[in-house]
Amino acid sequence: MSQLRRAWCVGLLSTLGLGAALMAVPVQAAVPAAGALAPDFALPDQDGKARALSDWRGKWLVLYFYPKNDTPGCTEEACAFRDDWMQLSALGAEVVGISVDTAASHKAFSQKHKLPFPLLADERGEVAQKYGAISDWLVVKLAKRYTFLIDPQGRVAKAYLSVNTSKHSGEVITDLKQLSKR
Repeated sequence: MSQLRRAWCVGLLSTLGLGAALMAVPVQAAVPAAGALAPDFALPDQDGKARALSDWRGKWLVLYFYPKNDTPGCTEEACAFRDDWMQLSALGAEVVGISVDTAASHKAFSQKHKLPFPLLADERGEVAQKYGAISDWLVVKLAKRYTFLIDPQGRVAKAYLSVNTSKHSGEVITDLKQLSKR
């Protein structure tokens, strides 16, 4: 949340006598820079299995945040990663999606589109917050469409903050080929 927007929200809530709601206005975390350790997490996947960042240590990880299951852009992006999944796997990469949807919603979305990778349920938006990938309007939270390419040592190799859902998977593959040569 921008400082100006936060100040406006704080002022409005104070004026309305809703001081307790001030605690609900989170400070937006910065997007982790290339070379920084990726923020740790532990979240349930679509089957309720607990997943942590350390589960993918030793492999490249395409960690993509998306706003909502079954919306056009999110479906296009997930299906593009699905279609390129074998190529990403051949490059030593795993794909993991995260949104604030429930595990049950993820399960239905994953089954409907035959997604071969886990979708993690960040229902409170805490992990998206750590990655600077949350849009928080006090009443509604959605993950921003950000992707992080995390290297086998757990460091952010690249952050994608402007994503074209139809071309993004190919862009990640191109970058992964270049980065894995180093």
